[in-house]
Parts: sequence; structure tokens; C-alpha cells
Amino acid sequence: MNVFENRVFDEERALYGSRGAEVRSCRFDGPADGESALKECRDITVSDCFFNLRYPFWHDEHLTISGSELTELCRAALWYSEDIHIRDSKLHGIKALRECANVVIENSDIISPEFGWSVRGIKMSGTHAEGEYFMLRSDHLEFDHVTLKGKYSFQYITDSVFTGCDFDTKDAFWHAKNVLVKDSVIKGEYLAWYCENVTFENCTIIGTQPLCYCKGLRLVNCRMIDTDLAFEKSEVEANITTSVDSVKNPKSGLIRVPAVGGIIMDDPEAKGQVVVQACGRTEEK
Repeated sequence: MNVFENRVFDEERALYGSRGAEVRSCRFDGPADGESALKECRDITVSDCFFNLRYPFWHDEHLTISGSELTELCRAALWYSEDIHIRDSKLHGIKALRECANVVIENSDIISPEFGWSVRGIKMSGTHAEGEYFMLRSDHLEFDHVTLKGKYSFQYITDSVFTGCDFDTKDAFWHAKNVLVKDSVIKGEYLAWYCENVTFENCTIIGTQPLCYCKGLRLVNCRMIDTDLAFEKSEVEANITTSVDSVKNPKSGLIRVPAVGGIIMDDPEAKGQVVVQACGRTEEK
């Protein structure tokens, strides 16, 4: 086992091709401005390090990062790598994670536009994230108590589960497929258009024009706040526990609500039903 401790590296490919190394309390920074410090490495443990240079972890396998900071200048930090465990760290460079597999991220802070594209299998917990186009075209996501602020998140994802999360993100879950969201808050405009086989269970949904052009959409005991023009052109089965501002032209299925501000049915192809169940009285629309 090679140990690198309390050292500063700024040269090109400083630890290229390392095998079985521990990197402790090191800085990757300096005037040489070298990139790809730990490229093509295997079985690497990094702890309490500072990364301020580009592309440090490309084509790596069996990588653990803890208590470390990857700054905004540390762009495209992890690409084409697998079996990655990150905890208690800051990932603040653009495009921090892409084309990776079997990733675990715990108790970390992510500020990274275009984060997580084409990742195959990621578990994230206790983490806060900010960025645009978060997790685009990724699959097998398992998120537990993750907070997110951004735009265009989770587009084209598949086969994923989210539990106890808080998302403030416009245009989330577009074209998502085979997704379950439980016990979460999702705030933002135009939620989950064009999605397929997506279920929201015990969730709070906030924002205009959600859940349009969907197939196989299910809402189970969900709250909806400031949600107007919902469900347009969607195939939907929904049990909603709050009033909905308005529903527009659901394609098929059944929507149960305690109250609805308005129902727009001006498309002859709209065959969905809205059932208002208030104070023991049921009224079909």
C-alpha cells in the first residue's frame, strides 16, 4: 500500500495509474496547473484532501473519497469510473460526475451544473445538491433524504426510487420511466411531462401545470398546492387529499379530489373522470 500524506501536487497526471494507494491530507493545486491527477487508478482511498485542478478521477475503479473538497475549478471530476464511495465531501465543480457506475454518495454537498449524466446505479443520502440538468439519462437511482435546488432535473431517468426528499426544481422528471417517489416534496413548474409508469405516494406537489402527457401515472394520497391545468393529456389514476386549482383534459383514468377550482374538458379525446368527494358527497365530472 502506497501512502501519500501532507503533500502538494500540481503537475500533470501526478499519481497516474496508482494501485492500492492512500492519499491523505494532500492538496492538488499550484502553478503547474496539471490535470488528471489520479487517472486510470485502482483501489484508491482519498481522505481530507483539497482538489483545485481539472479531471482528477477518470477511468478509476474502487475509489473512496471522504472529508474532501473539490472546488469550482475542479471541473469534470469523476468520469468513466466505477465502484465509488463519496462521503462528507464537497463536489463544487461543473459536470462533477458522468458516465460512472455503482456510486454511493453520503452526507455531502453538491454544487454542480450538469451533474450525474448517464450514471448507472447511484445511491445518495443525506445530501444537498444544486445544479441544472441534474442526473440526466441516468438509471437505478436510490435517493433517501436528498434536497435539491435546480432546473431540468431527472430528465429521461429510469428504474429509480426517491424517499423523503425535498426537490425545488423546474421541469423535473420529464420523460422519466418506472419511477417511485415517496414521502417527498416536489416544487416547480411543469412537473413530469411525458413520463411513463411514475408513481407519487404520500407526496406534496407544488406548482403550475404538473403531470401532463403522462402514461401510467399514479398519485396515492398526495397533496397538490397551486396546481392549475393539471393532468392534460395524461393517463392517470389519482387520489388527492387537497383541492386542485384546475384540471384540464385528462386523457383517461380517474382523479379523486375533495375539491377542484375548475375542470376544463374542451378536447373530445379527453375521457378521464374527475370525482369530487367532499363532506360525504360524491360528484362526478
